Amino acid sequence: MRPLIGITTSEVRVPDHVTPAPQADPPRREMALGMKYTMAVEAAGGLPVVMPPMHDEAIGPLLDRLSGVVLSGGPDMDPGTYGGRYHEQLGPTEPDLDHFELQLVQAALARDMPVLAICRGAQVLNVALGGDLYQHLPEDPGGAIEHRKRTADAPDVAHEVTVESGTLLADALDRDGTCNVNSFHHQAAHRIGSGLVPVAWAADGVVEGIELPDHAFTVGVQWHAEAMIERPEQLALFESFVRAASRYDAPPARIRSAA
Repeated sequence: MRPLIGITTSEVRVPDHVTPAPQADPPRREMALGMKYTMAVEAAGGLPVVMPPMHDEAIGPLLDRLSGVVLSGGPDMDPGTYGGRYHEQLGPTEPDLDHFELQLVQAALARDMPVLAICRGAQVLNVALGGDLYQHLPEDPGGAIEHRKRTADAPDVAHEVTVESGTLLADALDRDGTCNVNSFHHQAAHRIGSGLVPVAWAADGVVEGIELPDHAFTVGVQWHAEAMIERPEQLALFESFVRAASRYDAPPARIRSAA
């Protein structure tokens, strides 16, 4: 059976730049997620389902039905989630989304459910495990690479990353050494969360890949791999994740309820 993969909502927003048709619903808060996430999961052999932010008590029953989780890209994280000071260049934040994703990833990790974290998702993974973030690249930590290339769907190659050989990420990409990636992020991991290991870097030292070695498949990447699946190594990343989801063995109900 193809595994059911939950994908978090990129944003929860009011469409203030859209004029609704006379037949449409009135403007209200709505989910937003780029279609390429669902397309990448499907191309890799999974069945994608989009997850809205929900109450904490619903997370367990939701995960009971899934075999893997993709944490998508999106807005800046609220520094209050990791005890940081608010940078003057901080973008709009969505505390409800932050709270849901942090609770979701902690519950998924407690079950050893495969997790693939993309861009903001990698930052959520880091914060969920006690890490913090650089809030405004490239000012902090400083460097010559432009990490936020303003392209419509971030498909273009922006720079190289070095991937450490022998790591889960290198195996998932089926590639050692360097990898060409796009770049569309404002923040990045600073202090690395407990148990996580940095496994890929940009030339300016910004961490581009993290993983949790003691888990079946927990990988975070700063680039938008879902927008690059025409490149064999980026599709291979999703395929590796979906294979891990296919092997996922849900824990007993007593453990699920505790998670």
